[in-house]
Amino acid sequence: MSNVAEMRVIVGDRERPERAEELRILEALLFAAEEPLDEKTLAARLPLGVDVRALLAQLQNEYASRGVNLVRVAGKWTLRTAADLAWLLTREATVPRKLSRAAVETLAIVAYHQPVTRAEIEDIRGVTTSKGTLDVLLETGWVRLRGRRKAPGRPVTYGTTEGFLSHFGLEALTDLPGLDELKGSGLIEGALPADFNVPVPSDDPALREDEEPLEPGDLDLGLVPPQDRTEEG
Repeated sequence: MSNVAEMRVIVGDRERPERAEELRILEALLFAAEEPLDEKTLAARLPLGVDVRALLAQLQNEYASRGVNLVRVAGKWTLRTAADLAWLLTREATVPRKLSRAAVETLAIVAYHQPVTRAEIEDIRGVTTSKGTLDVLLETGWVRLRGRRKAPGRPVTYGTTEGFLSHFGLEALTDLPGLDELKGSGLIEGALPADFNVPVPSDDPALREDEEPLEPGDLDLGLVPPQDRTEEG
């Protein structure tokens, strides 16, 4: 049998090229993974010298028109239901608790201004932010404690998580809408101050010069039990 014939599989009256073994392995890894996988993790499971990025691009193209798509979220890869078919699974989806307006505003401030302290959040919002509001965001897994500000009182700084990016379908924080997009969507209306601007967000995990590492026990900073939590409206 010729080399060409060996590379083809007969399917009915048609024949198609046999898929590369590396592509099949990559597909299996992504299918079985409980969480999105980064390219380094995938490369460790593939034959040495394989161009992982090229294989991912090929697989993403193959799945583009299928009911399941290969997408990149927070710098990692995962298989997800095609967006136009998501409505079919709505009955099986877990419905998260609706966030209060205060929590939504706080989450937006953390996303765009991180690393940010509670006092800085309050300064931007113009109102006091209850501890319960931040506790809710920590419990959802969308906000995390980053470090402590090198300032009097050493306040904790907050930032977003990969869970935040995954939930909102973002590859990176830079995919958040800018001022023009916010205006176009109707989220910002009317005249704005001349010096108004929407900051360019950054999710660099490295601590800034004005931050220092968390101490043992900081990650247990008293998440108040739900029944005792007091939230603002």
